[in-house]
Amino acid sequence: MEENSKIKLGISIGDLNGIGCEVALKTFEDNRMLDFCTPVIFASNKTVSHQMKVLGLNIVFNGVPSASKAIDNKLNIVNVWKEVPRINFGQATEDGGKYALKSLFAAVDALKKGEIDVLVTAPINKNNIQSDDFKFPGHTDYLAQELEGESLMFMVTDTLKIGLLTDHVAVKDVSSAIIPRLIRDKVNTIEKSLMVDFGIRKPKIALLGINPHSGDNGVIGKEDDEVLKPVIKEMANMGHLVYGPYSADSFFGSDGYKKFDAILAAYHDQGLIPFKTISFGQGVNFTAGLNKVRTSPDHGTAYEIAGKGVADASSFKEAVFMALKIFKNRTEYQELTKDVLKKQRLKRER
Repeated sequence: MEENSKIKLGISIGDLNGIGCEVALKTFEDNRMLDFCTPVIFASNKTVSHQMKVLGLNIVFNGVPSASKAIDNKLNIVNVWKEVPRINFGQATEDGGKYALKSLFAAVDALKKGEIDVLVTAPINKNNIQSDDFKFPGHTDYLAQELEGESLMFMVTDTLKIGLLTDHVAVKDVSSAIIPRLIRDKVNTIEKSLMVDFGIRKPKIALLGINPHSGDNGVIGKEDDEVLKPVIKEMANMGHLVYGPYSADSFFGSDGYKKFDAILAAYHDQGLIPFKTISFGQGVNFTAGLNKVRTSPDHGTAYEIAGKGVADASSFKEAVFMALKIFKNRTEYQELTKDVLKKQRLKRER
């Protein structure tokens, strides 16, 4: 990225029968958003024009053959396909998954090539997007394969951040999936993200128990005593500010979460239910731990309101701002650490 140039923000369009295109377009309906970044939607001119007509939106956009040709101060559309897909708002169709996948593949390819700086993904349907080329339970797992690093599903706002030890794993498999190495890896990933992506110098992290009441000293389950507690103690002894395990049922109601920079939940619903209850509409799903920045809104395809023009773009807009903020923080961190390493080298040479 050249100095003083705008951050180039890519958008995968998600399921065309959902609200993804709507919330993306509504986000950039306000021209002031173009002051912060250069947006690039991966879809097609005809598809976007059709969506705008149905939704009653009037937004000027610029069609480009690739993200590298995107123009500042314009909403850019990369023409990933030439045909006109059939839109059936509110329905999970084969085409809905097919074109969501085309958009995602094109956006991730541009991200890997450096044609865009960050990626915001609109919601997909995890069922109809499945194909020979995509056999993943969601964006996070696919991006973990395509990009470098160790991925962490991290739900974030400015005041609440919740990561997951296990994400799209069946409840019956959660306890067997949580092993010491996984805990160490996730703690290290969330800690590094808090430092690099959010500028927190010495982050405090709380771990939630696996079982109700964190096992009640083994009465309700032994995983907390035999797996979680030893690793927490080990990492604390190494200097990590890691605490727990805390009983999940009272942790959020008592405002205990406000004492920590982030919380690491044992499984999907344990973390996402309180997160969405507290922050719905303002939350962002961030895939931490990877070499590229990817965010998404905290909602799904919302088929029930798709095509009606009533979708709230707040969470998508927050995902845009969060991606830009994290990218800037990473760039600043790299510059600061580069200077430190340079000074250390010069000192040794003297």
